[in-house]
Amino acid sequence: MRYIATILHAALDDAVRWGRVTTNVANRADPPSASAARAPEMLFWTRAELGRFLALLDGDRYRPPFLFLATTGCRRGEALGLRWKDVDLEAGRASIRQTVTSVRHRIRIAPRTKKGKGRLIELDAETVACLRSWRAKQAEERLALGEGYRDDDLVFCHPDGRPYDPDRFSREFSRRVERWDLRRIRVHDLRHTWAVLALTAGVHIKVVSERLGHSSIAVTADIYSHVLPEMQADAAEKVANLIFG
Repeated sequence: MRYIATILHAALDDAVRWGRVTTNVANRADPPSASAARAPEMLFWTRAELGRFLALLDGDRYRPPFLFLATTGCRRGEALGLRWKDVDLEAGRASIRQTVTSVRHRIRIAPRTKKGKGRLIELDAETVACLRSWRAKQAEERLALGEGYRDDDLVFCHPDGRPYDPDRFSREFSRRVERWDLRRIRVHDLRHTWAVLALTAGVHIKVVSERLGHSSIAVTADIYSHVLPEMQADAAEKVANLIFG
């Protein structure tokens, strides 16, 4: 109900701006509070499960985007909107500046991310190597198609340069998970998997929050609250070892 209220409020804001209605009547509604809303269960893979999935993807066209999602914690649309000009392989960095969405079955490339601004993320050596190999493969496809190639400078796209449809992209992920009899998760849960692995590895929550593009550390702490007790127990032991030797 809270989610529906949010969508209606945004839609009516557009209607006011376009002159279709004079006021946003959704302002008079009292949707359920955030504390009353129950978020869907968050799923994630263990390190072993993720490793098996990536190994099974060897030679698969979708390996580069799935690996990128798993090693960066980006959102699906952010990865699909990534351009080569926003990637610095020498420095091992990528700028998240646009997103690909699907509205009424039409693909849109928006110049803004979810929070309205881009962010810079560091890339690990394995991801950089994967992107280098993928760029060479994509160059061959572009050369083969010539003028028939649609050049939006997208890193992850169809062989002819067209952007991936986000929903179909998710279905490709689900097909592979089912085919290989892996524990069922959504493609978005690769983002959760990265966050949980990062937190349990001792990465500071502020770094995790910034990489995920959350508005504040509080958002990150709320989403991954189930991981924090384990971290606190680990911190207690580490500090005690420093004190008592």
